Amino acid sequence: MKILTAAQVKLCDKHTITNDNISSLDLMERASETFCKWFTLEFSKDENPVVSIICGKGNNGGDGLATARILKKLGYETEVFILDVFPVSSDDFSANLIRLKQDNEVKITHIAKAEDLPIFDENEILIDAILGSGLARNLDGELERIVSFVNECNNIVVSMDIPSGMFADDQSFGTSIQADYTFTFEGPKFSFLLPDNFVRVGEFVYDSIGLDKKFINSLPSHNYYVTEETVKRIYKIRPKFAHKGLFGHALLVMGSHGKMGAAILATRACLRSGAGLVTVHVPGCGYDVMQMSIPEAMVTLDEDQYIFTRVYELQKYNTVAVGCGLSTKNKTRNALCYILKNMENPAVLDADALNILAQSPDWMEFIPKNSILTPHPKEFERMFGRTENGYDRYELLRAKAIELGVYIILKGANSCIATPNGDCYFNSTGNPGMGTAGSGDVLTGIISGLLAQEYTPLEASILGVYLHGLAGDIAAEELSQEALMAGDLIEYLGKAFMKLRPSDKKVHRQVGTVKIS
Repeated sequence: MKILTAAQVKLCDKHTITNDNISSLDLMERASETFCKWFTLEFSKDENPVVSIICGKGNNGGDGLATARILKKLGYETEVFILDVFPVSSDDFSANLIRLKQDNEVKITHIAKAEDLPIFDENEILIDAILGSGLARNLDGELERIVSFVNECNNIVVSMDIPSGMFADDQSFGTSIQADYTFTFEGPKFSFLLPDNFVRVGEFVYDSIGLDKKFINSLPSHNYYVTEETVKRIYKIRPKFAHKGLFGHALLVMGSHGKMGAAILATRACLRSGAGLVTVHVPGCGYDVMQMSIPEAMVTLDEDQYIFTRVYELQKYNTVAVGCGLSTKNKTRNALCYILKNMENPAVLDADALNILAQSPDWMEFIPKNSILTPHPKEFERMFGRTENGYDRYELLRAKAIELGVYIILKGANSCIATPNGDCYFNSTGNPGMGTAGSGDVLTGIISGLLAQEYTPLEASILGVYLHGLAGDIAAEELSQEALMAGDLIEYLGKAFMKLRPSDKKVHRQVGTVKIS
C-alpha cells in the first residue's frame, strides 16, 4: 500500500469527486460514515458514552459536524464545540452546520478561548476535528492553548484524519493533540510511523472512503505500508513433488562462548521458515549444545574453542547469515572481513557483524550488494551516526541503503525496510512484547531461511519481517505480551504461515506442478 503525502491525498479527493461525479460534501459524508462505522464498533452506545466533538471551521471540522449528526441518529448523546478562533469557514463546513442545525438535536456551543471549554465528565469521549492534514505551521496563540487544554483532560481522545497540530509528512515539533486513537482515511500518514509521534497519534486505524485506486496507483511514492494483501502476493505455495533440495542451503555463522543461545534461536528460526538445509558454524564449545538442541541442523566447527575465526567453502551455500552472538574479537573481525570479500550472494548481517562494521566503517564497501542488514536503533546509530529525530533517521536510513546498495531493516514498531533504490516499506505486524532478548536473532534466522529458498532480498525482507511480527501477535494473544519470549516466536511461526495460505483450492492447483484443467 502506497503511503501518500497530504498533497497527494488532496489530489485523490479532487480526482474522485470528478471521476465519480459526486460533490465534495458527499465525499465528506462518506468519510464521516466510514469513521462512525469504526467508532460504533470501538465505543458501544450501550456503555452510554457522551461524545463531545471539538470542531475547527475547515473541512476537518465539517467531518466532525457530519459525524455528530450521524452519531446522534445512532443513539449517542452528542455535543459539538465550534472554535471561533478560526475567522473563516469552508463551504462544506458551513453546509454541514446548516444540516446539523436543521436536525436541531445536537447541542452546539461556540468557543472563543480555552477557558470557555467545560470540564468534561470522565465518561465523555472527545473527538478532535479541529485541523486536518494540510497544516503547514506550528500552532500558536489561543488555538495552541485550546489544544493544550484538551491534552490535560483525562478523557479518551479520538482524532479524525490526523491529530490537530501534527504534520502529515514531516517531523512535528510544536503542540498537537495527543490522541489515544487516530482514525485516518485510505491509509496511514507517513508521520504516524515515526516513533517520536506515538504520543501524538496513539493507536492508528484506517479505512477506505472509496478514493480512485487506479489514480492512487499512478502517483509516485517512496514509502509503502506492508499489509496482509502485500505479503500474500509474495508468499509461495510449495509444489506437491517438492524436496529439500529445492529450498536452499543456508549457512549461519554464529555464537561464541556464553552466547550460544543466539545461534540456537537463529538456527531454529531458519529451519522453521522453510530452508531445505541449514548448516551452523560455531566455535568448538558450541558443538554439544547445537547437536543436542537442533538435530535437524548440520554443524561445522571453528578451529577456535571459544570464538569464530575462520570459515571456508562459502560458494556451496545459497546464503550466509553472520553475527548473532558472535563477539567482536580481532580474529572474529578478520574472519568477517574474509566473508564479506568472498561471499558472492547476498548475506544477512546482524548483531556483532554490524558492531564490527561500525568499528571498521571502511569495510562497508565489501558488503555484497543486495545484502540485508538488520540493526536495531542503537546498532544503526553506531554504524551511521546519531540523528536528532525520527524523520532525520529515516532520511539517513534511505541514504545509506542507496549508498551501500543494500537492504537495511531498522527494527522497532513498524520496522522500516530501506531498499537500494530508495523505497521504504513499513511493517504492520508486531507488538511491544517482542522487545525481548533474542527476538532479533529469530528475525535473522527467518530472513536467512527465506533467502535460501530463493525469495529475492526484497521479498525475504518484507515477508520475514511481517511473519516475525505476526508470529509475535499470535503468541501475545495466547501468552500475553509480558510473558512473550523469543523462542515463542519460532513456535508460533507455523500459525503465521497458515494465515497466508489461500483458502481457495483452485489457487493451490494453479501454483502446483501439475496443471488441472
